[in-house]
Amino acid sequence: MIYLLSLAILLVCSAVRAQGVAPDKELVVATKEAPPFAMKQPDGNWGGISIELWRRIADDAHLRFRLVETPSVQDLLDGVAKGDFDAGVAAVTVTAARARNVDFTQPFYNTGLGIAVPLNESPWVSIGRALLSFGFFQAVGLLLCFAMAVGFLIWLFERRKTEHFSGGAKGLGTSFWWSTIAMTQAGAAANAPATLPGRIVATGWMIASVIAIAVFTAGITSTLTRRELQGAVHSFNDLRSVRVGAAANSATADYLTRQQLSFRAFPDAQSGLSAMSRGEIDAFVHDKPLLAWIVRNDFSGSIRVVDTSFSSERYAIVLPRSSALRPVLDLAVLDQIESDRWQQTLFLALGNARSP
Repeated sequence: MIYLLSLAILLVCSAVRAQGVAPDKELVVATKEAPPFAMKQPDGNWGGISIELWRRIADDAHLRFRLVETPSVQDLLDGVAKGDFDAGVAAVTVTAARARNVDFTQPFYNTGLGIAVPLNESPWVSIGRALLSFGFFQAVGLLLCFAMAVGFLIWLFERRKTEHFSGGAKGLGTSFWWSTIAMTQAGAAANAPATLPGRIVATGWMIASVIAIAVFTAGITSTLTRRELQGAVHSFNDLRSVRVGAAANSATADYLTRQQLSFRAFPDAQSGLSAMSRGEIDAFVHDKPLLAWIVRNDFSGSIRVVDTSFSSERYAIVLPRSSALRPVLDLAVLDQIESDRWQQTLFLALGNARSP
Protein backbone atom coordinates (compact mmCIF):
# COMPACT_ATOMS: atom_id res chain seq x y z
CA MET A 1 0.00 0.00 0.00
CA ILE A 2 2.83 2.44 0.92
CA TYR A 3 4.62 1.53 -2.29
CA LEU A 4 1.50 2.19 -4.39
CA LEU A 5 0.88 5.53 -2.67
CA SER A 6 4.46 6.63 -3.28
CA LEU A 7 4.18 5.58 -6.91
CA ALA A 8 0.95 7.59 -7.31
CA ILE A 9 2.59 10.70 -5.82
CA LEU A 10 5.58 10.23 -8.12
CA LEU A 11 3.31 9.96 -11.15
CA VAL A 12 1.42 13.11 -10.12
CA CYS A 13 4.64 15.08 -9.74
CA SER A 14 5.90 13.79 -13.07
CA ALA A 15 2.64 14.77 -14.72
CA VAL A 16 2.89 18.27 -13.29
CA ARG A 17 6.32 18.74 -14.80
CA ALA A 18 5.26 17.12 -18.09
CA GLN A 19 2.33 19.49 -18.41
CA GLY A 20 4.57 22.50 -18.09
CA VAL A 21 3.51 23.59 -14.60
CA ALA A 22 6.56 25.04 -12.88
CA PRO A 23 7.14 23.28 -9.54
CA ASP A 24 8.16 26.52 -7.83
CA LYS A 25 5.22 28.56 -9.15
CA GLU A 26 2.79 29.79 -6.53
CA LEU A 27 -0.72 29.03 -7.68
CA VAL A 28 -3.45 31.56 -7.00
CA VAL A 29 -6.51 29.64 -5.84
CA ALA A 30 -9.85 31.43 -5.48
CA THR A 31 -12.42 30.43 -2.88
CA LYS A 32 -15.79 31.60 -1.63
CA GLU A 33 -17.12 31.07 1.88
CA ALA A 34 -19.66 28.24 1.77
CA PRO A 35 -19.79 26.31 5.06
CA PRO A 36 -19.01 23.48 5.60
CA PHE A 37 -17.05 23.24 2.32
CA ALA A 38 -15.12 26.50 2.61
CA MET A 39 -15.01 28.37 5.93
CA LYS A 40 -12.94 31.38 6.94
CA GLN A 41 -11.68 31.21 10.48
CA PRO A 42 -11.49 34.26 12.78
CA ASP A 43 -7.69 34.31 12.36
CA GLY A 44 -8.04 34.53 8.57
CA ASN A 45 -7.13 30.92 7.83
CA TRP A 46 -9.39 28.73 5.72
CA GLY A 47 -10.88 25.35 6.50
CA GLY A 48 -13.70 23.12 5.36
CA ILE A 49 -14.23 20.03 3.22
CA SER A 50 -13.17 21.54 -0.12
CA ILE A 51 -10.19 23.38 1.35
CA GLU A 52 -8.91 20.27 3.10
CA LEU A 53 -9.27 18.29 -0.12
CA TRP A 54 -7.25 20.89 -2.02
CA ARG A 55 -4.54 20.99 0.65
CA ARG A 56 -4.10 17.21 0.54
CA ILE A 57 -3.86 17.26 -3.25
CA ALA A 58 -1.38 20.15 -3.18
CA ASP A 59 0.75 18.49 -0.51
CA ASP A 60 0.93 15.21 -2.44
CA ALA A 61 1.81 17.00 -5.70
CA HIS A 62 4.14 19.51 -4.01
CA LEU A 63 2.14 22.46 -5.32
CA ARG A 64 2.63 25.89 -3.77
CA PHE A 65 -0.48 28.04 -3.56
CA ARG A 66 -2.21 30.91 -1.82
CA LEU A 67 -5.94 31.29 -1.27
CA VAL A 68 -7.78 34.40 -2.42
CA GLU A 69 -11.33 35.11 -1.29
CA THR A 70 -13.96 36.22 -3.81
CA PRO A 71 -17.28 37.87 -2.88
CA SER A 72 -19.42 35.47 -4.91
CA VAL A 73 -19.30 32.25 -6.90
CA GLN A 74 -19.80 34.24 -10.08
CA ASP A 75 -16.72 36.36 -9.30
CA LEU A 76 -14.77 33.15 -8.70
CA LEU A 77 -15.88 31.73 -12.05
CA ASP A 78 -15.17 34.98 -13.90
CA GLY A 79 -11.70 35.25 -12.36
CA VAL A 80 -10.80 31.68 -13.31
CA ALA A 81 -12.16 32.18 -16.84
CA LYS A 82 -10.03 35.31 -17.30
CA GLY A 83 -6.92 33.59 -15.98
CA ASP A 84 -6.68 35.74 -12.86
CA PHE A 85 -6.83 32.56 -10.77
CA ASP A 86 -5.19 29.21 -11.45
CA ALA A 87 -8.04 27.32 -9.79
CA GLY A 88 -11.23 27.79 -7.79
CA VAL A 89 -12.11 25.68 -4.76
CA ALA A 90 -15.35 26.06 -2.78
CA ALA A 91 -18.82 24.55 -3.27
CA VAL A 92 -19.14 25.21 -7.00
CA THR A 93 -21.60 23.07 -8.93
CA VAL A 94 -20.93 21.84 -12.44
CA THR A 95 -23.41 23.17 -15.01
CA ALA A 96 -23.44 23.26 -18.80
CA ALA A 97 -23.47 27.07 -18.85
CA ARG A 98 -20.40 27.26 -16.61
CA ALA A 99 -18.57 24.54 -18.52
CA ARG A 100 -18.66 26.76 -21.61
CA ASN A 101 -16.30 29.24 -19.92
CA VAL A 102 -14.23 27.15 -17.50
CA ASP A 103 -13.09 23.57 -16.99
CA PHE A 104 -14.00 21.33 -14.07
CA THR A 105 -12.12 18.45 -12.52
CA GLN A 106 -13.74 15.17 -11.62
CA PRO A 107 -16.55 15.87 -9.11
CA PHE A 108 -15.58 15.35 -5.49
CA TYR A 109 -19.09 15.51 -4.00
CA ASN A 110 -22.54 14.62 -5.35
CA THR A 111 -25.56 16.24 -3.77
CA GLY A 112 -28.98 17.69 -4.56
CA LEU A 113 -31.14 20.69 -3.79
CA GLY A 114 -32.89 20.87 -0.44
CA ILE A 115 -35.88 22.80 0.90
CA ALA A 116 -35.98 24.74 4.16
CA VAL A 117 -39.36 25.55 5.73
CA PRO A 118 -40.55 27.18 8.97
CA LEU A 119 -40.44 24.83 11.94
CA ASN A 120 -43.91 25.64 13.29
CA GLU A 121 -46.42 26.77 10.72
CA SER A 122 -49.79 28.17 11.89
CA PRO A 123 -52.54 25.54 11.47
CA TRP A 124 -54.89 28.20 10.06
CA VAL A 125 -52.31 29.07 7.41
CA SER A 126 -52.01 25.38 6.56
CA ILE A 127 -55.80 25.00 6.29
CA GLY A 128 -56.07 28.13 4.16
CA ARG A 129 -53.42 26.87 1.74
CA ALA A 130 -55.13 23.48 1.50
CA LEU A 131 -58.49 25.07 0.69
CA LEU A 132 -56.96 27.44 -1.85
CA SER A 133 -54.79 24.82 -3.53
CA PHE A 134 -55.20 23.78 -7.15
CA GLY A 135 -56.08 20.23 -6.09
CA PHE A 136 -58.99 21.48 -3.96
CA PHE A 137 -60.47 23.58 -6.77
CA GLN A 138 -59.93 20.70 -9.19
CA ALA A 139 -61.93 18.32 -6.94
CA VAL A 140 -64.73 20.86 -6.43
CA GLY A 141 -64.87 21.55 -10.17
CA LEU A 142 -65.09 17.84 -10.93
CA LEU A 143 -68.01 17.38 -8.53
CA LEU A 144 -69.83 20.35 -10.01
CA CYS A 145 -69.32 19.00 -13.54
CA PHE A 146 -70.88 15.70 -12.51
CA ALA A 147 -73.77 17.56 -10.86
CA MET A 148 -74.37 19.59 -14.01
CA ALA A 149 -74.25 16.48 -16.21
CA VAL A 150 -76.82 14.74 -14.00
CA GLY A 151 -78.94 17.90 -13.95
CA PHE A 152 -78.91 18.00 -17.73
CA LEU A 153 -80.09 14.36 -17.93
CA ILE A 154 -82.87 15.07 -15.42
CA TRP A 155 -83.97 18.06 -17.50
CA LEU A 156 -84.05 15.94 -20.68
CA PHE A 157 -86.32 13.34 -19.04
CA GLU A 158 -88.54 15.72 -17.06
CA ARG A 159 -88.90 18.91 -19.15
CA ARG A 160 -92.12 17.74 -20.94
CA LYS A 161 -93.79 16.03 -17.98
CA THR A 162 -92.80 17.83 -14.76
CA GLU A 163 -93.79 21.45 -14.35
CA HIS A 164 -90.84 22.73 -12.31
CA PHE A 165 -88.37 21.23 -14.85
CA SER A 166 -90.26 22.55 -17.88
CA GLY A 167 -89.07 25.38 -20.08
CA GLY A 168 -85.67 26.17 -21.49
CA ALA A 169 -83.16 28.04 -19.36
CA LYS A 170 -85.45 28.17 -16.32
CA GLY A 171 -86.08 24.44 -16.27
CA LEU A 172 -82.42 23.66 -16.94
CA GLY A 173 -81.37 25.93 -14.08
CA THR A 174 -83.86 24.20 -11.76
CA SER A 175 -82.45 20.80 -12.71
CA PHE A 176 -78.89 21.95 -12.03
CA TRP A 177 -79.94 23.28 -8.64
CA TRP A 178 -81.81 20.09 -7.74
CA SER A 179 -78.82 17.95 -8.77
CA THR A 180 -76.50 20.03 -6.56
CA ILE A 181 -78.93 19.80 -3.62
CA ALA A 182 -79.24 16.04 -4.12
CA MET A 183 -75.45 15.70 -4.07
CA THR A 184 -75.39 17.16 -0.56
CA GLN A 185 -78.25 14.85 0.55
CA ALA A 186 -80.26 17.85 1.76
CA GLY A 187 -83.80 18.56 0.55
CA ALA A 188 -83.61 16.19 -2.42
CA ALA A 189 -87.24 15.09 -1.92
CA ALA A 190 -88.60 18.53 -2.83
CA ASN A 191 -89.25 18.99 -6.55
CA ALA A 192 -87.90 15.51 -7.24
CA PRO A 193 -88.15 13.94 -10.71
CA ALA A 194 -91.49 12.30 -11.47
CA THR A 195 -90.69 10.09 -14.48
CA LEU A 196 -89.18 6.62 -14.19
CA PRO A 197 -86.00 7.43 -16.21
CA GLY A 198 -85.56 10.63 -14.18
CA ARG A 199 -85.91 8.79 -10.89
CA ILE A 200 -83.45 6.10 -11.98
CA VAL A 201 -80.87 8.77 -12.83
CA ALA A 202 -81.64 10.60 -9.56
CA THR A 203 -81.28 7.42 -7.50
CA GLY A 204 -77.97 6.54 -9.13
CA TRP A 205 -76.71 10.10 -8.62
CA MET A 206 -77.62 10.19 -4.92
CA ILE A 207 -75.85 6.88 -4.30
CA ALA A 208 -72.78 7.96 -6.30
CA SER A 209 -72.72 11.37 -4.61
CA VAL A 210 -72.60 9.76 -1.16
CA ILE A 211 -69.41 7.96 -2.23
CA ALA A 212 -67.99 11.03 -4.00
CA ILE A 213 -68.57 13.30 -0.98
CA ALA A 214 -67.05 10.69 1.36
CA VAL A 215 -63.93 10.39 -0.82
CA PHE A 216 -63.70 14.16 -1.15
CA THR A 217 -64.01 14.66 2.62
CA ALA A 218 -61.45 11.95 3.34
CA GLY A 219 -59.02 13.53 0.88
CA ILE A 220 -59.34 16.98 2.47
CA THR A 221 -58.95 15.50 5.97
CA SER A 222 -55.88 13.54 4.89
CA THR A 223 -54.33 16.63 3.30
CA LEU A 224 -54.91 18.76 6.39
CA THR A 225 -53.57 16.03 8.67
CA ARG A 226 -50.47 15.60 6.53
CA ARG A 227 -49.88 19.36 6.47
CA GLU A 228 -50.30 19.48 10.23
CA LEU A 229 -47.71 16.74 10.72
CA GLN A 230 -45.28 17.53 7.89
CA GLY A 231 -45.98 21.14 6.99
CA ALA A 232 -47.24 22.64 3.76
CA VAL A 233 -44.09 21.68 1.82
CA HIS A 234 -42.64 18.19 1.73
CA SER A 235 -41.74 17.77 -1.97
CA PHE A 236 -40.76 19.85 -4.99
CA ASN A 237 -44.30 19.96 -6.38
CA ASP A 238 -45.54 21.69 -3.21
CA LEU A 239 -43.30 24.65 -4.03
CA ARG A 240 -45.70 25.74 -6.77
CA SER A 241 -48.33 26.76 -4.20
CA VAL A 242 -46.12 28.68 -1.75
CA ARG A 243 -43.78 31.67 -1.72
CA VAL A 244 -40.29 30.42 -2.61
CA GLY A 245 -36.87 32.01 -2.16
CA ALA A 246 -33.45 31.16 -3.65
CA ALA A 247 -29.98 32.70 -3.87
CA ALA A 248 -29.57 35.00 -6.87
CA ASN A 249 -27.19 34.01 -9.71
CA SER A 250 -26.89 30.45 -8.42
CA ALA A 251 -27.34 27.00 -9.92
CA THR A 252 -30.47 26.70 -7.78
CA ALA A 253 -31.95 29.84 -9.35
CA ASP A 254 -31.15 28.47 -12.81
CA TYR A 255 -32.88 25.20 -11.99
CA LEU A 256 -36.03 26.87 -10.64
CA THR A 257 -36.15 29.09 -13.73
CA ARG A 258 -35.94 26.05 -16.02
CA GLN A 259 -38.78 24.47 -14.06
CA GLN A 260 -40.82 27.67 -14.56
CA LEU A 261 -41.23 28.06 -10.81
CA SER A 262 -41.40 31.66 -9.65
CA PHE A 263 -39.21 32.63 -6.72
CA ARG A 264 -37.82 35.62 -4.87
CA ALA A 265 -34.07 36.13 -5.24
CA PHE A 266 -31.86 36.88 -2.23
CA PRO A 267 -28.16 37.84 -2.11
CA ASP A 268 -27.31 34.62 -0.24
CA ALA A 269 -28.81 31.75 1.73
CA GLN A 270 -28.38 33.55 5.06
CA SER A 271 -30.53 36.50 4.00
CA GLY A 272 -33.14 34.19 2.45
CA LEU A 273 -33.48 32.14 5.64
CA SER A 274 -33.70 35.32 7.70
CA ALA A 275 -36.56 36.49 5.47
CA MET A 276 -38.33 33.18 6.03
CA SER A 277 -37.95 33.58 9.80
CA ARG A 278 -39.79 36.90 9.44
CA GLY A 279 -42.60 35.25 7.47
CA GLU A 280 -41.75 36.88 4.12
CA ILE A 281 -41.43 33.56 2.27
CA ASP A 282 -42.64 30.02 2.93
CA ALA A 283 -39.72 27.96 1.62
CA PHE A 284 -36.09 28.46 0.64
CA VAL A 285 -34.30 26.22 -1.87
CA HIS A 286 -30.53 25.77 -1.84
CA ASP A 287 -27.79 23.12 -2.07
CA LYS A 288 -28.87 20.67 0.62
CA PRO A 289 -25.58 20.21 2.56
CA LEU A 290 -25.00 23.98 2.67
CA LEU A 291 -28.61 24.56 3.66
CA ALA A 292 -28.50 21.94 6.41
CA TRP A 293 -25.30 23.44 7.80
CA ILE A 294 -26.67 27.00 7.99
CA VAL A 295 -29.98 25.89 9.49
CA ARG A 296 -28.29 23.70 12.09
CA ASN A 297 -25.94 26.47 13.20
CA ASP A 298 -28.08 29.62 12.91
CA PHE A 299 -31.78 28.74 12.59
CA SER A 300 -32.28 25.46 14.44
CA GLY A 301 -35.07 26.89 16.60
CA SER A 302 -37.21 28.28 13.78
CA ILE A 303 -36.41 26.44 10.53
CA ARG A 304 -36.02 22.82 9.44
CA VAL A 305 -34.80 21.14 6.26
CA VAL A 306 -37.32 18.88 4.54
CA ASP A 307 -36.23 15.26 4.32
CA THR A 308 -36.08 15.18 0.54
CA SER A 309 -33.77 16.31 -2.25
CA PHE A 310 -34.05 16.77 -6.01
CA SER A 311 -31.91 17.77 -9.00
CA SER A 312 -28.48 16.13 -9.04
CA GLU A 313 -25.70 18.60 -8.21
CA ARG A 314 -21.93 17.94 -8.44
CA TYR A 315 -19.18 19.93 -6.75
CA ALA A 316 -15.80 20.13 -8.51
CA ILE A 317 -12.61 22.19 -8.65
CA VAL A 318 -12.75 24.99 -11.22
CA LEU A 319 -9.91 25.48 -13.71
CA PRO A 320 -9.25 27.76 -16.70
CA ARG A 321 -9.96 26.22 -20.09
CA SER A 322 -7.14 23.90 -21.27
CA SER A 323 -5.38 24.19 -17.91
CA ALA A 324 -2.21 22.13 -17.57
CA LEU A 325 -3.41 21.15 -14.09
CA ARG A 326 -6.52 19.35 -15.36
CA PRO A 327 -5.11 15.81 -15.92
CA VAL A 328 -3.12 16.03 -12.70
CA LEU A 329 -6.04 17.12 -10.56
CA ASP A 330 -8.47 14.65 -12.13
CA LEU A 331 -6.40 11.73 -10.95
CA ALA A 332 -5.64 13.33 -7.60
CA VAL A 333 -9.33 14.02 -6.88
CA LEU A 334 -10.25 10.41 -7.66
CA ASP A 335 -7.47 9.16 -5.40
CA GLN A 336 -8.66 11.34 -2.53
CA ILE A 337 -12.39 10.64 -2.68
CA GLU A 338 -11.80 6.89 -2.80
CA SER A 339 -9.78 7.00 0.41
CA ASP A 340 -11.05 6.21 3.91
CA ARG A 341 -9.75 9.57 5.06
CA TRP A 342 -12.18 11.35 2.72
CA GLN A 343 -15.13 9.34 4.02
CA GLN A 344 -14.12 10.24 7.56
CA THR A 345 -13.92 13.93 6.61
CA LEU A 346 -17.46 13.83 5.21
CA PHE A 347 -18.76 12.02 8.26
CA LEU A 348 -17.26 14.52 10.69
CA ALA A 349 -18.52 17.54 8.73
CA LEU A 350 -21.91 16.32 7.53
CA GLY A 351 -22.76 13.35 9.69
CA ASN A 352 -22.89 11.20 6.56
CA ALA A 353 -19.97 9.13 5.30
CA ARG A 354 -21.12 9.20 1.68
CA SER A 355 -22.18 11.71 -0.89
CA PRO A 356 -25.92 11.47 -1.48
